[in-house]
Amino acid sequence: MIKVMICDDEGIVRQSLRFIMDKAFGTECQVEEAKSGRGAIELAQSFRPDIAFMDIQMPGINGIDAMKEMKNENPNMLFIVLTAYDRFGYAKEAIDLGVMEYLTKPIGKDKVVEVMRRAISVIEEQRNKKSHDLEIQEKLETVIPMIENGYIYNIVIQDEGYEDIGYENLLGIRKKQGFIAVIEFGEDRRDGSLTNPVGANVKMQRCYTEFREIVKEFNSHAIIGAPMSNKIISCVTTGRTELEYDERVKVIEGTRAMVRKLEQRLELKFKVGIGSVKPLALINESYQEAVTAIRQSIGKVTHIKDLPVGCDYDETYPSEVEEMIFDALVKGKTDVVTQQCETFMGWMEKRTPVLDNNVRLKTMEFVLRAEELAYRHGGMTYKFESRNGFLEEVLDCSNYEELSTWFLTKMTRACMNIRSKQKEKTLGVVEKAKQYVTEHFSEELSLDEISREVNVSPYYFSKLFKEETGINYIEYVTNTRMEQAKILLQNSENSIKYVCVTVGYSDPNYFSRLFKKWAGQTPSEYREEIRSYV
Repeated sequence: MIKVMICDDEGIVRQSLRFIMDKAFGTECQVEEAKSGRGAIELAQSFRPDIAFMDIQMPGINGIDAMKEMKNENPNMLFIVLTAYDRFGYAKEAIDLGVMEYLTKPIGKDKVVEVMRRAISVIEEQRNKKSHDLEIQEKLETVIPMIENGYIYNIVIQDEGYEDIGYENLLGIRKKQGFIAVIEFGEDRRDGSLTNPVGANVKMQRCYTEFREIVKEFNSHAIIGAPMSNKIISCVTTGRTELEYDERVKVIEGTRAMVRKLEQRLELKFKVGIGSVKPLALINESYQEAVTAIRQSIGKVTHIKDLPVGCDYDETYPSEVEEMIFDALVKGKTDVVTQQCETFMGWMEKRTPVLDNNVRLKTMEFVLRAEELAYRHGGMTYKFESRNGFLEEVLDCSNYEELSTWFLTKMTRACMNIRSKQKEKTLGVVEKAKQYVTEHFSEELSLDEISREVNVSPYYFSKLFKEETGINYIEYVTNTRMEQAKILLQNSENSIKYVCVTVGYSDPNYFSRLFKKWAGQTPSEYREEIRSYV
């Protein structure tokens, strides 16, 4: 149903337009009338018309002013202006208001019908678009929690550290810093601890949607993970590198208010630990701080900065450079480690121009920490005597150039050992997968199946396989099967159906389409071409 309002101070005009509407559109349109600009404004508030035929020259509030008022209330209303005066000033104002048509009286029936058809078409297009947008919004409401959970997993849980794989674009994340809040829940609170985590998790599964709504109410930009045990991880991105005291207090107070509402609505008890602001590449550190804040406090909401834990640096110390060195080291990024180590060494030389034992100790500290990471990540085999001579070598360095050479050699060696081990593991997984595909190409070879076979999660396996081979796993399986199909097709005794089943497909038609897409010709055409060479 299209709602149409006719506003004109002449009764004959209103009656004529109504007659034309009823004759041409029947029950498709519901028509109401107004005699003045004021009457049109009041009618528009209750009737909510889709289309308004408006006379410009009326006593009291004229048509232009009435349209301005109605446009504020209903921006999507379409206006068709009627006037006995062909005046440019009125026409210009009407056009500026987004009027669809400017008609000079007298107006023929055919013109009214033609304009109405176009207006109805516009209204229906708007409605279809709104319906489509609502449908997309409903789908997003279902999908967004899954995307947010994937993002949380990616930045916090993965051993490989943070790597954006499209989540930032999907979630509209533009800021490069953030902090983590770990929200713990239980059925009751005793001596600062929450009880019955298993039962609480069952309850949370039932009320998770409402939980999300409440958290978003207090921070619309919060990215919220799924319940894991009796904890939910939330990430808040920010453009700031740290929160000043007043900002930190504001976050804490807002979180307290959120906890109060959660406890009132969900019949659960909550504790929240909040980490400090970190670059997203190092956000796992904020997560660890948030967990520490929960463990070391009995309060409902605790910020890591309020606890006597952690390490503060003086303002000039390049803590971000240190973080980047060790983040890159565990990822095996040798070039980044080398670059940042040179930056750090440059800072020490600028701060302490004359080489002293403080500088020597700092380089030794970094090297020992790097080697410990290499031992833990499997890149090096620990031997008690493996550091023989380290102390003497460092003390023998008489200038920054010698110390820098020693420092970079040890740091890059530790990084290369980690990288080598990672590469070895990657190659082992990929080669095992390739061998399995070669031996079982006629069987079920889904991503889940092969991931189980090589004992690696599907996501991680898919990432490793693409990085190592340059193509995704499904493409590789298809290529293997098509190569086998070419061999089998060379034997004229093998029917196409037999070849199809032998290489792992159940539908000959699908197999033929896939083969043509891959080889540029159908299996029959390929077989004929082979015969022509014989």
